[in-house]
Amino acid sequence: MNGTPARSFSRSGAHKLDIEPARRVAGGATFAVRVVYAGKPDPEGWHQLVSGGVNAMGEPHAATSWFPSNDHPSDKATFSLAATVPDGWTAIGNGRPGPTTSAGGSTTFRWREDKPMATYLSTVAIDKFTVHRSELPDGTPVITAYGPDVPIDETAKAAEAQQPEILAFLASKFGPYPFSSAGAIVRSWPKESGTGAPDLETQSRPTYTNYLWDAAMVHENAHQWFGDSVSFTDWRDGCIAECVAQYANQLWEEHKGSNLDTTFYATNIEEHRNDPAYWSTKLYDPGQGKELAPALYFKGSLMMHALRRTVGDEAFFGTLKRWTADHAYGNASFPQFEALAAKVSGKDLKGFFDAWAHGTTIPPKEYLYPGTLADSPASPSSG
Repeated sequence: MNGTPARSFSRSGAHKLDIEPARRVAGGATFAVRVVYAGKPDPEGWHQLVSGGVNAMGEPHAATSWFPSNDHPSDKATFSLAATVPDGWTAIGNGRPGPTTSAGGSTTFRWREDKPMATYLSTVAIDKFTVHRSELPDGTPVITAYGPDVPIDETAKAAEAQQPEILAFLASKFGPYPFSSAGAIVRSWPKESGTGAPDLETQSRPTYTNYLWDAAMVHENAHQWFGDSVSFTDWRDGCIAECVAQYANQLWEEHKGSNLDTTFYATNIEEHRNDPAYWSTKLYDPGQGKELAPALYFKGSLMMHALRRTVGDEAFFGTLKRWTADHAYGNASFPQFEALAAKVSGKDLKGFFDAWAHGTTIPPKEYLYPGTLADSPASPSSG
């Protein structure tokens, strides 16, 4: 601690390191701790890829698979990474690249994420990558890495070329892009069947499996605002990231010409109207082991559209932009989002959120078909 060996240290439980300093630390003081460690990475978050490479990533827990950390989304920090690999291999991390040095048949790659990051958003991917570099119109570097078994065909090139358009579209809805770099890591499926998230919003450089496509890029890049820049206070708040990111896919479809009231909202409502299981999971605090339940995606995106129709576009998108500005690089809870939506819209939204976010049954008609949704061809009011 502060350059002096600790008096003692020990492990407690599965994830805690207890350190006794050599000298008493005054209340309110800041200090630096350096932890030297070694071992075999835990496969919960450290994945061997079909290509032969490896990738550390996963949600909610992956960081402790490869470095000491307080693995909770409320404890954010800036990150620097140095990874030494055999010549011919490349290590990709979060943020911007630093100097690369080679010696004795090995190469060290350095990366730095200069904005606070929750631990589960950290990553390192090591493979014989093909790396493409470009820039957004404002000069932000875009670094896209393809694993050796990922085809870089015309489809992949077209998808990669969409990244600036997607980020600009999301910025028009959520506010300025929050990080100093962008891009993608496109790698093969992990060898261990059934483990590892297929895609993940690893900060500033989302991770994708096998190929790029617009729906995945919209979802994972929406998380750069909702989940990455503004992170959960705890895992009860998953909806503030997943509900919005999933709805971003619908906004993209609308951008491409889709009528969300009919092709998305009314169709899904009527298809699941008589399916109690579809509505049975709460969106806020869904329960232990269900922090990332599927309901956050399908029921959650419906809720976001219903909220938009309840408060109107100006208040809805104003709420999203205010949220990302007020809580940039910090943490905030879903109840705080509820309060902000009410404040910006000037409406009493308690009944709406009680029905949609805290309820376990289909919302009553007044919240299910609010505003212009009441005129949808599939709504009960119009027969």
